[in-house]
Amino acid sequence: MRYLNLIEAFNCVYCGYANGVISYAREIASRTEQHWCPIKHALRIRDPHPRYQKFLDYGDAEGYRTKLESYRKYD
Repeated sequence: MRYLNLIEAFNCVYCGYANGVISYAREIASRTEQHWCPIKHALRIRDPHPRYQKFLDYGDAEGYRTKLESYRKYD
């Protein structure tokens, strides 16, 4: 992108790097949650990660005990 000056080009590279790091951290957090606590929150969250919709409903104690091991297998 030759039309960007040096500062704008640096900001463009930094933005791509920062968004990549944030996406990577979100993926790690979602896999950690899937492994240790695959339960939906009691209150609706605004922007859940893609794995969240498959989590167990809040308060489903029986499902938690019977399905926990299957949630620890990553897709």
